[in-house]
Amino acid sequence: MSALTIYSETETREPLWHSTDAAEIADKLNARGVRFERWEADRDLGQDPAAETVINAYQHAIDKLVAEKGYQSWDVISLRADNPQKEALRAKFLNEHTHGEDEVRFFVEGAGLFCLHIDDQVYQVLCEKNDLISVPAGTPHWFDMGSEPNFTAIRIFDNPEGWIAQFTGDAIADAYPRLP
Repeated sequence: MSALTIYSETETREPLWHSTDAAEIADKLNARGVRFERWEADRDLGQDPAAETVINAYQHAIDKLVAEKGYQSWDVISLRADNPQKEALRAKFLNEHTHGEDEVRFFVEGAGLFCLHIDDQVYQVLCEKNDLISVPAGTPHWFDMGSEPNFTAIRIFDNPEGWIAQFTGDAIADAYPRLP
């Protein structure tokens, strides 16, 4: 179940607000310029689908975003617990960073935790299958896939070069709850 938990920048263990209601989550995030929507990830992709299979299954959703926002490229990120690079990838994504473009993800399988550092608060967004999130360019954030990752998401970019991060050097992510 998707969830949003909001923390103070100074109080990392006691949430200010929490909800699992998609409409409430969308309202809170939209007020901060973050797009959150529930879409339909209803295609049977089989076990550990190839990127091409995922793209073909959801080309209609990609086309909608491209027409709406002019995005230029897309790919698929899919990680499973047996990935030999899972620890290194988790460590990389757990470092607070920004992007020069929106970070758009449509989760078609599994889950991951986006943590957004907006002003003096941290918004932890548990994204699961059917969730679309778009983190605005320049928003400091990090992503937790958990110690046993199991997710597939379509990544959509303004930049044809794909995922390019500028790491902030702030260790704030270390202070907040993570996925098991």
